[in-house]
Amino acid sequence: MDKLVIQGGNKLYGSVTIGGAKNAVVALLPATLLSRDVVVLENVPAIRDVRIMLGIMGQLGAQIKMLDKTTYQIDTRHIGYQVVPNDVAKRLRASYYLIGAMLGTFGKAEVSLPGGCDFGVRPINLHLKGFKSLGADVDVANGMVKASTEGGLTGSSIYMDEVSVGATINVMLAAVKAHGLTIIENAAREPHIVDLANFLNRMGANVRGAGTDVIKIKGVEELHGCQYSVIPDQIEAGTYMAAVAAAGGDVTIKNVTPKHLESIIAKLAECGVDIEEGDDEVRVRRFGELTHCNVKTMPHPGFPTDMQPQIVALLSLASGTSIVNESVWESRFRYVNQLTKLGANINVEGSKMAVIQGVEKLRGACVNATDLRAGAAMIIAGLAAEGETEIEDIYHIERGYEDVVEKFRAIGADMQKRYYPDEDELELHA
Repeated sequence: MDKLVIQGGNKLYGSVTIGGAKNAVVALLPATLLSRDVVVLENVPAIRDVRIMLGIMGQLGAQIKMLDKTTYQIDTRHIGYQVVPNDVAKRLRASYYLIGAMLGTFGKAEVSLPGGCDFGVRPINLHLKGFKSLGADVDVANGMVKASTEGGLTGSSIYMDEVSVGATINVMLAAVKAHGLTIIENAAREPHIVDLANFLNRMGANVRGAGTDVIKIKGVEELHGCQYSVIPDQIEAGTYMAAVAAAGGDVTIKNVTPKHLESIIAKLAECGVDIEEGDDEVRVRRFGELTHCNVKTMPHPGFPTDMQPQIVALLSLASGTSIVNESVWESRFRYVNQLTKLGANINVEGSKMAVIQGVEKLRGACVNATDLRAGAAMIIAGLAAEGETEIEDIYHIERGYEDVVEKFRAIGADMQKRYYPDEDELELHA
């Protein structure tokens, strides 16, 4: 069992460079299937979800070459249709993007229902509604999603009953080669939606309106290869910003798009953190006391749900009472009992609100990374806590944060990744 071991109490100084956006690249990779050509993707993060998605694409026949640590050449000229089974799809939530990409490429798709982090019910009914509106026959049986079309997909007007990043992306993937015009209303507006649209357009698609709540897609017959750089990861950037705010110090966070961080910057500033914006970097400083604030997660441009656990960890150390409302996902506060092991005073009311009474100190303990962003929250709390914190189940963290130990050590954190044998191994060698 791999664990992260943190000796807390060190202030953070220096600079850290942010990688490509996880939430963007897991959509861009399936989108390369639509090109049936050679694509070069730059600024690809070295994370577990990328390795899994590349593995799936390799099984479909894509020829993948790593040009350097962050650049991949993906040749999809010889891909063939295959079912994406459960043992593969269950390893990441973004496997459902293969439905839209394969439907647009082959006119059919059969993909197991996806896995990923478990923090409540996350149905894909809006995805299926979108595929049906485009003329696909869709069936869900025995844990598999089957979608097909005889004469090709046809553009349609699709209204999203609620804002859904995943459904917006999946419909975009399916619609770029559909006959006629597709209009997605009440579309998600996140930066990675815009990044996908830019990427599809670079390959010859006709997508307009990404970043607004109405996206218009005029179908084209075929796409072509291109070279493209993935946007910086706003959540990775926000995580390091929150870590500096919690532990104290002075760190410049490089390779970011400050506009994507506006809601995070606003809340950290409200907590007493000094933030200075540059063209592609932000400088984060905190030496005084943290003050409480209230946060409500919202679809972009609101405060991102993927930063909710990290801000809760930070507010555990802020003077006074803070209230965090989660309006996007059910049951995303499941990690809170892990923070309380460190001494945090948090009361979860229902499934969507946490009341946080700031404490003077956190103290090291053994905790679990119950999901990806909860794992980031444990790191933040461990850095600020007195004594040693051990974090288990760190495979969740490695799904979305590249070189996390090296990056934190470079700015002064006392953090190590250690291997501990489990009880079965100890008995085997006894």
